[in-house]
Amino acid sequence: MRPSCQPFRIAGRSHLIRLPGLLLAAMASGCAMTNAVPPTPASKVTDIAPEALMEFVPVTRYGRYTLVELAPTAAQHDLLLQVVDVEVPGTLGATVGDALRHLVLRSGYRLCDEQSADLLALPLPAAHYRLGPILLRDALLTLAGPAWDLQVDDGERKVCFIRRLREARTPHEPKPPEINRSAEPPPLIREVSP
Repeated sequence: MRPSCQPFRIAGRSHLIRLPGLLLAAMASGCAMTNAVPPTPASKVTDIAPEALMEFVPVTRYGRYTLVELAPTAAQHDLLLQVVDVEVPGTLGATVGDALRHLVLRSGYRLCDEQSADLLALPLPAAHYRLGPILLRDALLTLAGPAWDLQVDDGERKVCFIRRLREARTPHEPKPPEINRSAEPPPLIREVSP
């Protein structure tokens, strides 16, 4: 017996050849069909802060990933808002005047020496040898202390200290602690028997 002459026919497997073609056709037709969704009317969108969008801030590229605003910072507008980190050179006879002069050295301001000679001659406390990072205004007020008012002349860029009148005549006395009488236990009473 001689086998039949059909070289590519495998009995029972003809459906395997047709199946991938059928799957491709089904997938292509499924992608082509879309359901038509009726367009919904656009809802009215209100801006929460429309003035924020109107403000134009010029920027420039600085490096590969950084954008920098082309506007001065608050510390450049008001020099008392600049952040300083100061360490007064350690000497045994340092005064408040030395520390104030060292503080305003590169700030753009200079000191008024006439009105605050008493302040400038005071010895510098050990806690004030290192200040910062702190705002320049706060550093000046810290070095001067609570008995002095800070006055700034922006026209001449002078920093002056004026002594407060109410504290100039009254010495600093600590207040005694308040005693809460209701929190104290009642006194002990001894009973004496005859």
